[in-house]
Amino acid sequence: MTELLSSPPNEKMGLSASELSEFFAMWEEFNFTDANDNISHVEAQMCPTLFNRSGLLHAMCTLYVFIFIVGLAANALVVWVNLRSERHYHETHLYILNLAVADLCVVATLPVWVSSLAQDGHWPFGQVACKLTHLLFSVNLFASIFFLACMSVDRYVSVVRSGEISHRRGRQIRRLVCAVTWLLALFASVPDTHFLQSVKSLHGHMTLCRPVYPEDNPLQWMVGVQLSFVVLGFVIPFPIIAVSYALLANTLGSPNSPLGGDQDRSVSRKVILTYIVVFIACWAPYHAVLLADALVMLEVLPLGCSAKNSLFVALHLTQCLSLLHCCVNPVVYSFAHRHYRYDLMKAFIFRYSTRTGLTRLMEGSQGTETEYAMVENTPTAGS
Repeated sequence: MTELLSSPPNEKMGLSASELSEFFAMWEEFNFTDANDNISHVEAQMCPTLFNRSGLLHAMCTLYVFIFIVGLAANALVVWVNLRSERHYHETHLYILNLAVADLCVVATLPVWVSSLAQDGHWPFGQVACKLTHLLFSVNLFASIFFLACMSVDRYVSVVRSGEISHRRGRQIRRLVCAVTWLLALFASVPDTHFLQSVKSLHGHMTLCRPVYPEDNPLQWMVGVQLSFVVLGFVIPFPIIAVSYALLANTLGSPNSPLGGDQDRSVSRKVILTYIVVFIACWAPYHAVLLADALVMLEVLPLGCSAKNSLFVALHLTQCLSLLHCCVNPVVYSFAHRHYRYDLMKAFIFRYSTRTGLTRLMEGSQGTETEYAMVENTPTAGS
């Protein structure tokens, strides 16, 4: 998605880091620019800068470093455990693996953006790296969101169509869905990446990695790109996730549910609710602010200078916070499950020793899986 603060995520869902630095350099007291420049709405206004520059940059760098360290370790662990596991318990195993790969690639780009931020937005890596780094980030960010939607649909279908699809057929379908998902993520990322350029700053001696839209209508292009991110990143995926899990919860709560009792149903509903809440918490604030920014640029939403400054800061901070999904996904979709904890213990510690009694401990850890019954381990076409 496009350029936020030199941020990783060139998610234009706001300004790029480069743009932020240029913004700071141009305005010690007031921001002022030609309306024909490729800029954000905040920059185009005669408004005093009311926020602390160094504080914002420091907060972003700190958040990105934290997300990189935790996200890299957690997702690498998920990928490793999934690849070496001798038995794939979950119907959604393939989606979880692809989700972890996507999140891993997202966080792998963060050091590059942090490096640019640390240099006040200067981009020393050249145009090829500008485009490729952004493309890697954007493709995998979209893929991560899309795989969450795929998982929700797959879980519901696995319950209502239980036994109707063969193990082999189910595996083929999931592989095809994964391939199509990656292609869709690539397709969604191409437009913004196409406009990225490594350009010299007009107000300093630095090089910036930022989108340069056609001169005849840069504002329309910028708004169009931002709105496309809102639609593809939230407006379409969230209803799919919410409806699929709501239908699944309703199915599991019916008298004919494969779940054992009321306690099992209650736990499964809590797990389902967790999936929905996590997605909302990670993505709703950022896309809401991004939508507000687009409406301000279209002059549909009139704001005063104070509100515009707040919107500018909110764009960058909510983008940072949205990337926390790279840290949360491994926990919610993998290691909160007993089967994954079992595989992790087996991979790191145990080699089945009857003398130490660890075999019995491991077998006991498999339990009845009530919290994931039908949510993670439905008896259908394999994965």
